[in-house]
Parts: sequence; C-alpha cells; structure tokens
Amino acid sequence: MHKSGIFMRLAAQWQIQLMSWLGLLFIIVFAYLPMTGVLMAFKDMDHSFNLIHDMFHAPWAGFSFFKEFFNDDQFSDILKNTVLLNLLQLLINFPAPIIFAIMINEVLHARFKRFVQSLSYLPHFLSWIVFGGILTTLLSTQDGVVNIFMQKLGIFSQPFDFLGDANHFWGLIIGTSLLKGLGWGSIIYLAAITSIDSTLYEAATIDGAGRFRKIWHITIPSISGTILIFFLLSIGNLLNSAFDQIWIFQSPLNIDRSEVIDTFVYRVGIKEMRYSYTTAVGLFKSVVALLLLVTGHYASKRIAGRGLF
Repeated sequence: MHKSGIFMRLAAQWQIQLMSWLGLLFIIVFAYLPMTGVLMAFKDMDHSFNLIHDMFHAPWAGFSFFKEFFNDDQFSDILKNTVLLNLLQLLINFPAPIIFAIMINEVLHARFKRFVQSLSYLPHFLSWIVFGGILTTLLSTQDGVVNIFMQKLGIFSQPFDFLGDANHFWGLIIGTSLLKGLGWGSIIYLAAITSIDSTLYEAATIDGAGRFRKIWHITIPSISGTILIFFLLSIGNLLNSAFDQIWIFQSPLNIDRSEVIDTFVYRVGIKEMRYSYTTAVGLFKSVVALLLLVTGHYASKRIAGRGLF
C-alpha cells in the first residue's frame, strides 16, 4: 500500500489509534520499563539509599543472591507454603466459580437470581483491609460473633483461635478468598453460558434430556474454552499469592504456615532493605511462572488441541 494511503487510513481512524497508542504507552510505562529493575538481582545493591545511582555504579554480584536464596534455611518452608497453598486454591477455588455460575444459570426465579448475584458480588468491592478487618472482628476469640454462635450451638466448648492456629491458616485463606471472590469470578462464566445457542437446549429438551444432562453435554462443553484459558493462566500464577490477603491475616502465631514468597520478599526486601536479594527471589518466581505457563500451554495444545494462542 502507498505511504500516503497508510497515513490517510490512520488519520481516518484517529480515535481508535489514539486509544490503542495510549494503551500501548500505559503498558510500556507500567509493565516494561519496571523490568529494568531485574538488574538489581545481579548487582550488589542491598541497603542502598540511592537505587538509581547504584543501578549503574554498584558492583556486579552474578548469581550470588540466587544461590543465597536456595541455601536459605527458610527456602524449603517458604516454597512449600507457596506451592501447596496455591495448589489447594487451584483445586478448590478454581472450579467453585464455574459451579456457582452453572447453579445461578439454572435458577428460574429472576428476582432471587439477581439478589444472589448482587450479594455474591458485594465482597469483591471491599479491599482486603476492610474485608479482613471485618472477618478478624467476627472470628475474634474475645467477642467474635462466630465463636459466640458456635459455643451457643455446642459445637465449641471454648473459643477457637481461627486466626492464630497455624494448622488452620490455609483453610482460613481458602475460605475467605472464596467468600470474597466467588461471585465476581463467576461473571465471566455466566457471560460464556449466556452466549450458548438456546436451540441446543430446546433440542435436548425435546430429546428428553434433564437439567443435569443438559449441563453435562451442552453447558460445560460450550464453556470449556473459557475454562481452559483461565486454568492455564491459573497455572502460571502458581507461585503468586494474594499478598494483601495473607498479610492481613499473618501473625507470629501462624508464621510457619503463612510465610510465602510474596510476604518474604516484602518483609526482607522493604523492612531489611535487601533489595538485590529479594529482586533475585522475585525474578526466580517470575521465571518459574513463565515456564509453568508455557508448559501448560503446550500440554494443552497436545492434549486438547488448543491453548492460549
């Protein structure tokens, strides 16, 4: 195409071009430029008071910070907490919004359906500071409503320390994340379900299929592409934890089970000013996440015939 033709076409689409370039600029500034900070993982910049200056003048440290992390006494515990907690969340929290969306779709009473949807979306709009504060008050051993209610029912003979018991910390994280994200997470699956051709359900009804058969043979296969994409993205986030959620519930009493890579990076990197060391930890996590994502993509392509791209 002639150059003048390209410019005329771009000029005719200037509104779309403007939005595209602004989006691209946003990604460059907030996603790609910060990546230059990975240099800190290979330079000795711990306890630095001038990060910009030291980025160019600090001595190279090679892979010493990576080796230090792998030899850290806390490495195995942190990695175990991170991986197992996220695997449990993948096992429980990933299918939960799908099941909830299917159940909501099957509700015939429109008002009740809207009420349940609105109620389930509400916790998403509260920050973890607010939501965690409410839960901390409700679960308190002193005058928490949950403990009082359980004691009244005779389930507990004395107040149970939900927040301080390390053995129940993972259950607390899984339960609270479900409570906060179940409704919001189901929106994308509800949208996928509503796009299914209604004639498929009508034909199945004529053939005598019940609700469960229609769900199994029409609904789930029709939204399998959406489920697959979100599952692959979830695999890539296997080492990513919800920092603000874990931070709000973390205490010295449950630190054995609550310390994950993200909280470790914050505690050591910010509080102890070990910038290079924790950048190396973060880079290690990102590389593993990329490998998991690529592996999941190609495994999906081989098994299911489709992947992320």
